[in-house]
Amino acid sequence: MKEMKVVAFNGSARKNGNTALMIGYLFEELAKEGIATEMVQLAGEHPHGCIACYQCFKNKNNRCIVDVDCINSCIEKMLAADAIVLASPTYFADITAETKALIDRAGMTSRANGDMFKRKLGAAIVTRRRGGAIHAFDSINHFFTIGQMIIVGSSYWNIGVGREKGEVAEDKEGITTMQDLGKNMAWLLKKIHA
Repeated sequence: MKEMKVVAFNGSARKNGNTALMIGYLFEELAKEGIATEMVQLAGEHPHGCIACYQCFKNKNNRCIVDVDCINSCIEKMLAADAIVLASPTYFADITAETKALIDRAGMTSRANGDMFKRKLGAAIVTRRRGGAIHAFDSINHFFTIGQMIIVGSSYWNIGVGREKGEVAEDKEGITTMQDLGKNMAWLLKKIHA
C-alpha cells in the first residue's frame, strides 16, 4: 500500500490558535493509522484573491499566474496529497479572506486543468465563537463539490467552539467530531488505496 498523505490548510489569521488545535485532533487520529500529515498555516502569508485573468485556462500548467504569494505552493501540496482539509475560523458568518483566496485561486486553477483535485478526499473544519459556522462550513464544502472531490463526514458538523486561543480544547463534542473525522478519513483512504 502506498504512503498516504493529508494536507490541511489553516486559514486563521492566528497561528497555532483554535483552528490549528482542531486540525491537531484530526491529525492525531490519522497518525494512529500511519497516515502522513502536514499543516500549512496561512497566517502572515497574505494570499491574494483571484484576479480573473483566466491565464490558468490558457497555460494549463497546474499553476496560478499570480506568483507573488504562497498559493502555488499550496496548490502543489494539494496535488501531492490524497486528502485536503480546509480549515477556517468564522468571520462575519463566513470563512476568512485567506481561506477564500486559497479556494478561489486553487479552485480556478483546478477547473482550468481538468478538475485536477477530482476524487481526492476533502474535509472542512470551522471554528466559531457563537454563530455563522454552518455558512462557513458550506462555503468550504462548495469548493470540494464543484471540484468533484469526495467529502468525508463525521459524527457531527466539523465545528469547534471557542473564541480565545485554546478554548476549543474545552469543546468535548468538537474534539470527538475531529477524532471521528480522522477515523473516517483513514478508513476511506485505506479502502481507496487497498
